[in-house]
Amino acid sequence: MGRDEMSDLQGKRLHKLVELVYHNVPFYREKMQALDLSPEDIRSIEDIRKLPFTTKQDLRDNYPVGLQAAAQSEIVRIHASSGTTGNPTVVGYTRRDLEIWSESAARAFTAYGVTRDDVFSVGYGYGLFTGGLGAHYGVEYVGATVIPTSTGNTEKHLRLLRDLKVTGIACTPSYALYLAEAMEKRGMTADDISLRIGAFGAEPWTEKMRQEIESRLGLKAYNLYGLSEIIGPGVSYECECKNGSHISEDHFYPEIVDPETLEPLPYGTQGELVFTTLTKTGMPLIRYRTRDLCSLMDGKCGCGRTNVRMTRIIGRCDDMLIIRGINVFPSQVESVILEMPEFEPVYLMVVDRAGCLDTLQVQVEVRRDFISDELGEMLRLRKKLADRLKSVLSISADVKLMEPGSISRSEGKSVRVIDRRSLD
Repeated sequence: MGRDEMSDLQGKRLHKLVELVYHNVPFYREKMQALDLSPEDIRSIEDIRKLPFTTKQDLRDNYPVGLQAAAQSEIVRIHASSGTTGNPTVVGYTRRDLEIWSESAARAFTAYGVTRDDVFSVGYGYGLFTGGLGAHYGVEYVGATVIPTSTGNTEKHLRLLRDLKVTGIACTPSYALYLAEAMEKRGMTADDISLRIGAFGAEPWTEKMRQEIESRLGLKAYNLYGLSEIIGPGVSYECECKNGSHISEDHFYPEIVDPETLEPLPYGTQGELVFTTLTKTGMPLIRYRTRDLCSLMDGKCGCGRTNVRMTRIIGRCDDMLIIRGINVFPSQVESVILEMPEFEPVYLMVVDRAGCLDTLQVQVEVRRDFISDELGEMLRLRKKLADRLKSVLSISADVKLMEPGSISRSEGKSVRVIDRRSLD
């Protein structure tokens, strides 16, 4: 679809969305009235800049269903966040929302090359988390076979991968590496399984981690992006070109804004990703601030798709660490570790405070082949990593070398940062 045609479609859908929330969601009606806006003022997609932003706190403040636009009788599914930092964010879906979600996720798996002949293991968690069911219905929509393995019971998962000749897997990138480690401990190699496609998301990951996963599992690894407040996995996806993730912008309109001023930023400029759900009817959201940091890319992709692409997420506004006045993202530390063959792709950042000074310790596992009984050799390795980290982060980090397997693993989202400063 050409840009003019897409913009026209987005404008029509935005107007319809604004009418829906103005008449059915008091929160949005009051926000718009405060800005002296009515649905008639929103006619084109460019008018979106007139509309207010929505934050996760707004969802929590209107818990449980204050932002719902559909009658409860029309809601056929509810997903929710864990709610570990306040009220959970509850998201209701209508039957039409689920159809859009399944079709959007199917676009992703089609872009990866999934066909009816594939057997796909979904290793995301099922339940209130959107990852498992979102990937599940996307694969089924394509017509491939789904194995709902979920998380846990890695022994059985590996057996199913081998015996059922599973050709695809969807899970977090950290769990993919966990599976690779478990395979290697059992003497298995990529030649013992049939994986060819991996759909990974739910946590930030780097290009180096992609290469690590591809090498150890013998597959092609693709990014899969989504968030429960918008629709779950399928909001955007990579294609075979692996040059940004294509956004299903006929359903989810993207913007990049300055996280401080909230002013819109042009293509190619890094900022906070914002989405408007153009077609959802259960709990549609206007200009929802994801807190994810990336930039947008326009222009036709080598695969032929014309929809706007987003770059890899480099971190989150609220995951950013400020250490001694320097902005630090875990993805920066990860990229350094993955560049160095001496280390396993497993690390832990521990931030603390000694007196008035912030401290950063990076714990990292040394690959077994590089462990030495000579103290001088291990000190040299420790200094090599510390120097590289300092050049990238612009601050010094205390490097602690760990034995293989000593850092706690996770079968879901991995814990990469412990910030003890908040415990003072």
